Amino acid sequence: MHSNENIETCYHCGEDCTDEIIKNEEGKSFCCNGCHMVYDLLKENNLSDYYRLNNQPGVKQKGKSQREKLAYLDDETIIKKLIDFSDGRIARLSFYLPQIHCSSCIWLLEKLPELSEGIAESKVNFLKREIYVTFLEEKLSLRDVVELLINLGYEPLINLEDLEKNKKNKAKKAQEKSFYIKLGIVGFCFGNIMMLSFPEYLGITVEDQHFIELFGYLNLVLSIPVFFYGARDYLTSAWHALRHGGVNIDVPISLGIFALFLRSAYEILSDTGAGYLDSLGALIFLLLIGKWFQQKTFDNISFERDYKSYFPIAITRIVKGINENIPLSKLEVHDTLQIKNGELIPADSILKKGEGRIDYSFVTGESVPIRKVSGDLLYAGGKQTGGVIEIETTKEVSQSYLTRLWNEQTFQEEAIKDLLQSKTNVLSKWFTIAILIIASIAGAYWWSVDGANHAVNTFTAVLIIACPCALALNAPFALGNAMRIMARFGLYTKDTIAVEKMAAVNHIVFDKTGTITSAKEQSISFEGEELSEEQLQLVYAVTSQSTHPVSSRIAQHLKQLDKKLKVENFEEVQGNGIQGEVNGHAVKLGKASFVNADKAGKKTFQTVSYVNIDGKVYGKFLLAQSLRNGVDTLLSDLHERGYKISLLSGDNSSEKEKLSKSFPEGTEMHFDQSPKDKMDFIKKSQGGGETVLMIGDGLNDAGALKQSDVGIAVAEDAHQFSPACDAILAAQKVNQLNRYLSFSKIAMVMVYLGFVVSLLYNVLGLSYAVQGNLSPLIAAILMPLSSISVVLLGTIGTTWFGKVFLKK
Repeated sequence: MHSNENIETCYHCGEDCTDEIIKNEEGKSFCCNGCHMVYDLLKENNLSDYYRLNNQPGVKQKGKSQREKLAYLDDETIIKKLIDFSDGRIARLSFYLPQIHCSSCIWLLEKLPELSEGIAESKVNFLKREIYVTFLEEKLSLRDVVELLINLGYEPLINLEDLEKNKKNKAKKAQEKSFYIKLGIVGFCFGNIMMLSFPEYLGITVEDQHFIELFGYLNLVLSIPVFFYGARDYLTSAWHALRHGGVNIDVPISLGIFALFLRSAYEILSDTGAGYLDSLGALIFLLLIGKWFQQKTFDNISFERDYKSYFPIAITRIVKGINENIPLSKLEVHDTLQIKNGELIPADSILKKGEGRIDYSFVTGESVPIRKVSGDLLYAGGKQTGGVIEIETTKEVSQSYLTRLWNEQTFQEEAIKDLLQSKTNVLSKWFTIAILIIASIAGAYWWSVDGANHAVNTFTAVLIIACPCALALNAPFALGNAMRIMARFGLYTKDTIAVEKMAAVNHIVFDKTGTITSAKEQSISFEGEELSEEQLQLVYAVTSQSTHPVSSRIAQHLKQLDKKLKVENFEEVQGNGIQGEVNGHAVKLGKASFVNADKAGKKTFQTVSYVNIDGKVYGKFLLAQSLRNGVDTLLSDLHERGYKISLLSGDNSSEKEKLSKSFPEGTEMHFDQSPKDKMDFIKKSQGGGETVLMIGDGLNDAGALKQSDVGIAVAEDAHQFSPACDAILAAQKVNQLNRYLSFSKIAMVMVYLGFVVSLLYNVLGLSYAVQGNLSPLIAAILMPLSSISVVLLGTIGTTWFGKVFLKK
């Protein structure tokens, strides 16, 4: 109820029902039909728990139909600009929702599939205030999705003028401007309150009592914008949390603000004292400084990575019939690109040549390839699974979209969202209850001993000093900085969860070909019936379609025989081989079982790829194995540190004796392993309580990489990219895996140290506060210093140890 008995508050949005009051059968009040409709919608779908979460639930609805207002969303031109991806059945889009502010927002928005059967998936990025929605185009239109969000109180920010740019820039700048105005006003008022309080600080006696009263009244006037404007966000958040039966991090802060303002106003107006308005101004000003610092921190660790730094990926551009490898940063609109089997499409494009078999599982989760013909639109993130195709780019590089997919969609761990919920909502609830009890007991004690002034000082100091802001910044900043440092030295991790799990690994599983051996350093020969030049040209044409290390090495060996032959019906059978048709000839290369070859004869210590042309097996290519430089030392060091080591290889066991000399004694070695065999081995190890790190080439090992606790894909060259992993490791850095593991442990130590520092700060501060020896002003100054010290500890610590453990 509002203080005015004739005015009620809306159960959904919390605003006053000034225009109308709508009552439902349960007696709940709503300010409009829109809020009433949202409540009914949530209740019908068993989502009324939304109203029991900690913070403000809804945003005021207008109750009016949005159909006319959103008519522009039916325009095909606008739809193409707003939709990130569409294959005719499934569409994906992202919107900036400035209304997102708490865990209840995340909870509700990720329940969209339960509110509409046309929504397949909904994910929220809290730090960027973005929502990523996957919906079925046969059931919902873009306009329907936007209407659903508006009805829930989250109207997307759609700037049609900036569709080709960052569509949230304007809103972000507007928010920053508003915040800086608030910070400036509070800072101005706080500075003047401090100046007018100098006579009291210095003990100056003013003969004319009117000046003292005037200074007090001026301070009170200056404190009004500080209280009602500067502290509004904290007070509003606390009020809505309490009104819905919860306690959040703003409750103790708001209690301290109220205690300071009301007590000061009483003393000044009753002429019984000077109040604590300087402490109030300092508290709110420093809270805003802390808020600014925290937002800048989150901006720096929001994992919106720059593709030039975080993705070892390049593309093959065709200029006047000549292929050239260029970094993705140099890709421009209307460039012609060559895309081989297994390579990702880096930007929205038009198919110019060849038959596309595009696997959009990276985007949609469905691995059924979609056939595309010349003239069809191809979206960024699709993977070609057929032969070589040529495409023409139609947009700027969409790598930021690929980054978001890698971080937020297919293999997302929800690290940031879980962190915010666990650190600032779940923890703060019980933490705040305990602090309220301590503050109340301390305040009551000093009231009985030394009167109201001392009691108020103690009560407010306890509330201020106990703010757990440092805990919220501790883990994300230390681990986020660790991610940045590891990327600088060749390991590109997906999220902070990957860094944390690396520190807990106790079993490391190695793939062989392309991981501990180098495809680029292998010598190659052919054994069997001699192949004619024409047959070798057929072999080259098929192998050049693949990015697999063995196929790539054979293609490189035969490159001088390139006759630009067209390959049809190309297929790469994972873990077995490749096949295709060239000038009417059927060509297959791979395992003996795949090409129907007789494996009789002595085993070889080399990687083997059999050749079958038109049903006849001609022989086999032999690729000499050589371990990467430094792998012997790496394996020995890992063993000495207590890691369990295993080897899984798709090749035969002929090299077991040779490899045993490099691997520690007792290492499990399994050969002739299919992709499923590798995944099952990891499942079995995890079932025994082991934390498994799998390191492979990212091609045949996709299932094992995804199944493992930490999957690291080795990128041999700039063209490879595997989303089915937690990290990408530059091939030349494989021999430094032990250093990355050591550094991840150090990063976690810095997290624990930050936790101890923030905990000690709270314990020591509280011990002084409850004894009445800590003023609210000093508490307000120490609070942001705690956050800053924790952040500096995580940053400086991980940076310094990074230089120690990750030397180039």
